[in-house]
Amino acid sequence: MTIDPKKWKLEHWHVIAGCLVVYDMVMVNLAYFLALWVRFDGQFSKIPDMYYQAWLKMVPVYSVICLLIFGELRLYKSIWRFASFVELELVILASGITSLIHTAVITAIYQRMPLSYYLVGLLLQFMFVLSIRFSYRFVLMLRNINKKSSGLQEKPRTNVMVVGAGNAGQMILRDIRRSRELQDRVVCFIDDNPNKWGRYVEGVPVVGGRASILDAVKKYGVDQILVAIPSASAETRREILEICKDTGCELKNLPGMYQLVQGEVSVSAMKTVSVEDLLGREPIRADLEEVYRSICGKVVLVTGGGGSIGSELCRQIAAHDPKQLIIFDVYENNAYDIQLEIKEKYPELDLVTLIGSVRDSRKMYRVFSQYRPQIVYHAAAHKHVPLMEDSPNEAIKNNTIGTYKTAYAAMVHGCERFVLISTDKAVNPT
Repeated sequence: MTIDPKKWKLEHWHVIAGCLVVYDMVMVNLAYFLALWVRFDGQFSKIPDMYYQAWLKMVPVYSVICLLIFGELRLYKSIWRFASFVELELVILASGITSLIHTAVITAIYQRMPLSYYLVGLLLQFMFVLSIRFSYRFVLMLRNINKKSSGLQEKPRTNVMVVGAGNAGQMILRDIRRSRELQDRVVCFIDDNPNKWGRYVEGVPVVGGRASILDAVKKYGVDQILVAIPSASAETRREILEICKDTGCELKNLPGMYQLVQGEVSVSAMKTVSVEDLLGREPIRADLEEVYRSICGKVVLVTGGGGSIGSELCRQIAAHDPKQLIIFDVYENNAYDIQLEIKEKYPELDLVTLIGSVRDSRKMYRVFSQYRPQIVYHAAAHKHVPLMEDSPNEAIKNNTIGTYKTAYAAMVHGCERFVLISTDKAVNPT
C-alpha cells in the first residue's frame, strides 16, 4: 500500500486545523469562565447563579462568533512556523473584535457582568489564542538550537561580531539563529549610536562604537565580522572597514540599502570586502562599450599577457568575441596559467599562446608577420620600481627598448591600434 505524500500532507493539515478550532472554542469560553471565577475569589460556589447562567448561555453563541471571525482573519490558514508580527496583529485584532461582540451581546441580551469579567476575559483569551500559535515556532526554535548544539563537535563554532545594531543587524542575527547549517554565534554588536551602548539586541550586547572594535574582538574571541550598515555613507563604511581589517578576522559586508528594502538581508547576502569598499567614494564606472566594440572580430595581441595587468586584459578581451587572442609572455608559468583559465571559460575562442621577449626584434617581426594583429596591448614591462632602480640597465632594455621594438614591428605591419599600458607601480612620475 502506497501513500501519496501530497494527500497525506493535506489531510495532516486538516487535522491540525480541526484541532486548532476545537482548542479555540474551548479556550475562548474558558477564558471568560476563569475571569468570573477569579472575580469571586477562585471559589465556584460563590459565583452568583445569574452570572453563571449568563456565561453558560453565551458559550454556544460566542463559539460561533469566534469561529467566523477567526476564520475570516485567516487564523486557521497561517503557517505558524513562520509566525511574525503580522500574525501577532491578527491575533490582537481577532481578540479585540470578538471580545467587543461578547461584551455587547452578553450585556444586552443576558446579564450585565462585573467589569473585571470583561477585562480579565479579554486578556486571558488573547493569551490562550496567541500561546498555542507561537508555541509551535518556539518549539522549532528550541529544536534548531539543540541540533546546532549537537553538531558543535563536528563543526567548530564561529564567534561573530555584527557592526550595526539597526534593522539590518537584527535581521542578520535572526538569520544566523534560524540556520541549521551555520555554527555561527553572534557574541556582540558594534554601533556608533551612544544610546544603544550597554543595551541588548535579542540578548546580544551592544558593546560600543567603532573605537571598541579591536578591544571587543579580543574580549569575545571574534572570528568573523559582519558589517551591516547599508545606510552609511561610503566614507563611514570605509573607515569602519579599515579598523576591522586590522583585527585579522574574516570580514564581510552588506552591499547596500537594496538588500534591506527587498528583505534580502541574510548571511548569504554578505559579500567579502572588496577594494571598492575601501575607496571612501563610489567607484567611477567607465563607459567601455566603444572599446569592446572595437575588439569584437579583431585579432588582438597582449604582450606580457601572463602578468597582473596583462592577464586581466586577456580575461576582459576574451569575454568580448575577438577573432583571435594572442598571449605573448617571456615567462611560461604565467602564460600557461592564463591560457588554461581562458580555454576552460571560452573553449570556442581562437587562442594562441607564445613565449618570447619583446627585446627580440626577429621574434616580434615573426609574430606580427604571421598573425597580423590589428590591436596590440603592450603590457610587457618590469614594474617593481625600487628593485629596478638597482638594475636600471635591465629596466631600460625591457621597458624602453622592448616597447620601441614592439611598436616598430606594429607600425611596419600596419597595426590599427597600439595601446601602451603604464606600470601599475609608477612612483612620482614626471
